Amino acid sequence: MLAQRRLVLRCCRLLALLTLSGCEAGYFLQAARGQAAVLAARRPIERVIADSRTAEPLRARLETFREARDFASRELALPDNRSYRSFAALPREFVVWNVVATAEFSTQPRQWCFPVAGCVSYRGYFHEAAAQRFAQKLRRRGDDVIVGGVPAYSTLGHFADPLLSTMLRYDDAYVAGTIFHELAHQRLYVPGDSSFNESFATTVEAAGLQRWLSTRGRLDELTRWRSRKARQQREMQLFDAARAELARLYASHAPVARMRDLKQSRLQRLADEIHALYGVGADSARRAAQRPLNNADLAISGTYFDCVPQLEAELAAVNGDLPRFYARAAALAKLSLRARHAQVCR
Repeated sequence: MLAQRRLVLRCCRLLALLTLSGCEAGYFLQAARGQAAVLAARRPIERVIADSRTAEPLRARLETFREARDFASRELALPDNRSYRSFAALPREFVVWNVVATAEFSTQPRQWCFPVAGCVSYRGYFHEAAAQRFAQKLRRRGDDVIVGGVPAYSTLGHFADPLLSTMLRYDDAYVAGTIFHELAHQRLYVPGDSSFNESFATTVEAAGLQRWLSTRGRLDELTRWRSRKARQQREMQLFDAARAELARLYASHAPVARMRDLKQSRLQRLADEIHALYGVGADSARRAAQRPLNNADLAISGTYFDCVPQLEAELAAVNGDLPRFYARAAALAKLSLRARHAQVCR
């Protein structure tokens, strides 16, 4: 208990820097306690593997991800630190739940701004009920809102992030890719630019995963991943088209009732297109069927993918040399947000 209290205090000191902009005390405290609980649950991966009580399937997967973590630093030039060298078993499906919101007639995500992290286009909660309460508050004021469970996140190197049991619900390629993605945030992070940060990490994740699967001879998984990536790119094209069309509608200042009708019609068409792309039983199609799509869905798709095509072009321009790509991305990071987005984001 004493160790956990110390962790809470350490988290509070860090989060004080992140939340000086006036976030309410309840949000601050849940974030500090949630982060401390995750850190307190860590055990070195080596120790978990050596523990005779560890089930064989878990042991085998941890050995795989230990190798992926070494590969990240050795072959991808990602930080060689203590992150993802420990394991934390959590008693829940996701580690945090993110709330994303937009105005009723906007495809731009609302921003929450902190002195160190800058402005981000989501707000995270360690308890789903708290995320839902905040989401409901935003809905009451007329916002479009989504709440999504997240299996992993990065503290940007402030703490040694563990591999989480919430990540192990997915296949090996997903988990290894997540490790590469979150370490990429530690390699480069621009305060206040969620689109660039997530697109940069997504680009590194894809390059790293392709190399990791290839060098390990996991060619069937590589084929499946490429197929999944191609469909994901098609899905993003569908989201892009809907987002552009709705942005034009919202800029038209048409009567509110007409905009609502046209908005719902276009979002329903997008849901139908996703069903057609994946088939009704697929995860993406199920998610589209569980609730009506809204502007927040469009906003979050843009956050993760808007800058990816040009960043992939930047990587190709240096023949896939990741350190040189990181240098180019770091140069982009020094530009103003407007100049950076004009150069690399749609």
